[in-house]
Amino acid sequence: MSDRDLELYDAIQQGDKHALEELYEKYEKLLYSFAFKMTKNNELSEEVVQEVFIKIWTKKGIYQKKKGKFSSWILTVARNTAIDIIRKKKVQTYTLEERDSLYSEEPLTEELFEWKEDAERVREAMRKLNTNQLEVIHLFYFDAMSQQKISERLDIPLGTVKGRIRLALNHLKKHLTTIDEKGGSRDE
Repeated sequence: MSDRDLELYDAIQQGDKHALEELYEKYEKLLYSFAFKMTKNNELSEEVVQEVFIKIWTKKGIYQKKKGKFSSWILTVARNTAIDIIRKKKVQTYTLEERDSLYSEEPLTEELFEWKEDAERVREAMRKLNTNQLEVIHLFYFDAMSQQKISERLDIPLGTVKGRIRLALNHLKKHLTTIDEKGGSRDE
């Protein structure tokens, strides 16, 4: 393990977000290509990379220097994560009759009303976001772009993209909670 990797990992263990971002920048492409060889799917590969770094951030002390090089360890984590995600995402198989019955069931009127009501609540909350936050949320959730692609498209640092998404989600949560409190919850 390089001294810099060890410094970054130790800093992450202390909650240093900049260290996490630097480690992400260093290993993201390697982990993505490694995951893609296993999944043959862009979205799943991005999910693997994200999950690996979430584990590094949230689970303290999972890397142990005495067990080997950091780069070997992080690839092992990526491999195990890819296997887990592939297992979780296995396509459900149905008989033709089961499949047809899934599509023939019409949603109940109450369900349609709730979906429309939820969509309006989200639209109302999104109107409260500033232009920069709205733009990254739209690209990330509606256009399904990765954070890296958004960074490249908008010509802004990856950390800025992540920060805007985080802030936008916090604002949306706050506004949705406010809307619920004003209008009461649907369950009442």
